[in-house]
Amino acid sequence: MTGGGPGIMEAANRGAKDAGGLSIGLNIVLPPEQEPNPFITPELCFQFHYFALRKMHFMLRAKALVAFPSGYGTIDELFEALTLIQTRKISKIPIVLVGRAFWQKAIDFDYLVGEGVIADEDLKLFKVADNAEETISILHDFYKVIP
Repeated sequence: MTGGGPGIMEAANRGAKDAGGLSIGLNIVLPPEQEPNPFITPELCFQFHYFALRKMHFMLRAKALVAFPSGYGTIDELFEALTLIQTRKISKIPIVLVGRAFWQKAIDFDYLVGEGVIADEDLKLFKVADNAEETISILHDFYKVIP
């Protein structure tokens, strides 16, 4: 399940389709026109007007959150998931930030700990990976899957 847009979302939907699986897209209507990518299973392509409802549907179904370098929307969804897990409003799911160099510059989590606005323990809510192999390994470890 992806946000249904282009780029990495399209790649994920295409991978699911190429593997013979169903692929869900939770697209959002945005001013710069974003069309759902063509690899979403047609009956599983949903259009949202409000970010809050879209995030709710993501979090109700999520078994993991894999975040790639991106902008406000991804960071918003990342912090929403981290907050829900931190406050125990949802069960813990694996959260993987892909692209160590990007995430270390984009968000200084150590600074947040140093300032006392998050706990050192909160750094255990996510892992950072640099490639697909590391990401898959983190997901397998979380769910105790033997490759």
